[in-house]
Amino acid sequence: MPSSALRRFAWLVTAYTVLVIVWGGAVTATGSGNGCGEHWPLCDGRVVVHHPALTTMIEYAHRLSSGLFLVLVAALMVWTLMRTERKHLARLLSVVGLVLTVNEALLGAGLVMFGYTDNKESLARTLYFALHFTNTFLLLAAVAGTAHFLSRREAYRRDRLRLRALGFALPGLIAILAVGVTGSLAALGDSIYPATSLGAALRADFAGHGSLLIRLRWLHPAIALLAGAFLLWLVAGAVQKPALRMLGVGLMALLGVQYCLGVADVLLLAPTWVQLLHLLGADVLWIVTLLISMRLCVVDEAVPLRG
Repeated sequence: MPSSALRRFAWLVTAYTVLVIVWGGAVTATGSGNGCGEHWPLCDGRVVVHHPALTTMIEYAHRLSSGLFLVLVAALMVWTLMRTERKHLARLLSVVGLVLTVNEALLGAGLVMFGYTDNKESLARTLYFALHFTNTFLLLAAVAGTAHFLSRREAYRRDRLRLRALGFALPGLIAILAVGVTGSLAALGDSIYPATSLGAALRADFAGHGSLLIRLRWLHPAIALLAGAFLLWLVAGAVQKPALRMLGVGLMALLGVQYCLGVADVLLLAPTWVQLLHLLGADVLWIVTLLISMRLCVVDEAVPLRG
């Protein structure tokens, strides 16, 4: 089993990943994406910005925290490769995490260089934003998966793995990923087209014309309800195992909180603080769902099954 220091570091990197994602949500919610102009990675072409505006500070802080994140993920990969045996599943996930981190940086740079940070909507920006969020959630999955398998008592080797219930688990995980993607697009729409009243927002959702982002906003709660069915199945399997019972109960509590925050986001016309809490909840729910899924679906044939 890897050292306790490595395991703690992996979970700290996972927590930091969530913080970086939530701060990225703050960039979107506050319309700060163009706070550094069209320059990347520098801000307005400078390393140190004098007398910056609030939007500049929000965007530049996101870039700096993302740069530190790249260093941390690289350190996690090197440490994992040094302290685990060959074919350990954590080794693969740590490498995938670094690759996705580099890709995340390139996608973030593209948002700036392609001019997708202003208050204008386009189909290209919508698709690009969806791709960016998909990479973000996959990155979070890779980092959390690395921490999880480093923390297992047994070394889960790739050449001994068997997947079970994958036909149900994989579509469910994809559905949860779709909830996150549609939620990010809804947040983008709220940022570009802030609602003046609840009635106006609801009418815009079902209008036959107007913004594509607004007309697609209903997909987020619809897919969230469908994904809830998968989570119920997941919890049903988890509560039967003593080691997973608390995670299962926690997952149901998170789901309830997320539904409440979603309703509050609509009723309060998407204030920034609700959006950030909703995104934080989505990140934690994604991690817990992945942890339970990995415990239920990933089996090492050399490891005896436990309750």
